Amino acid sequence: MASELKHSQVMALPNHPSLHAHDYRQVVIGLQGQTEFELSGRGSLVGPGQGCLVSESELHAFSGRGHNEILVINLPDAVLMGELSMKQKVDTLFQRDAYFQLDSQAQVLVKALTAEMVANPDDLILGRACADTLLCVMERHFRDQLAPRRQGHRLNMDIIDLYIRQHISRKISVAQMAGSVFLAESQFHQLFKAQVGMTPHQYVLKKRFDLAQELLCTSELNLTQISDSCGFSSQSGFTSAFSRYFGMSPSRFRQQH
Repeated sequence: MASELKHSQVMALPNHPSLHAHDYRQVVIGLQGQTEFELSGRGSLVGPGQGCLVSESELHAFSGRGHNEILVINLPDAVLMGELSMKQKVDTLFQRDAYFQLDSQAQVLVKALTAEMVANPDDLILGRACADTLLCVMERHFRDQLAPRRQGHRLNMDIIDLYIRQHISRKISVAQMAGSVFLAESQFHQLFKAQVGMTPHQYVLKKRFDLAQELLCTSELNLTQISDSCGFSSQSGFTSAFSRYFGMSPSRFRQQH
């Protein structure tokens, strides 16, 4: 993404798709707006507090959406080999799902550290220190998100709901939802169903219908626009699914409300 490789940098992505791979790992964290990434055939929007882990030699596509800003941390092996403890943290980090969502505490830290980087762009030592701090915090979050489950703690539904809300106009996979709370897909599915009483797929569908109801009652969008906004593949598919779910068509629902 840059002609000169820096340990960390804040940048904006162009609004046209690009595709490449590099021989080092990379952590990307959204700061402003939205960017779109596709890693190993899995696409996702990355907004503030969200991010992705790009493995070495992994072909990935990316593009910005309007005004955007991301933090990129480059992790060449030549740098990590001299710091065994950091290499271990990075290795642990990259064993998790490629897409992630940071909690509010981590997002505050990201904002503070990136502000220091932006204010002092030529201070390479400061940039490295800030990036290393973020990596340590992220590795701890991944680890801590797993440990409480063994103690009977619950999934953080606020993070899951935020992820769904930010991606509701697109296809949302169970793997992506699991990645937002740093869990393997099978573990997430089991915990989710036990806690919520429905599968992740059923829950996302309910959220889509909740938004559809809201838009039918409060907006002047037509059915095609509402279908797109709620993540349905077509207006006819939306109408059919809505009718089965509520026992009436979207048009009838709008008339009655």
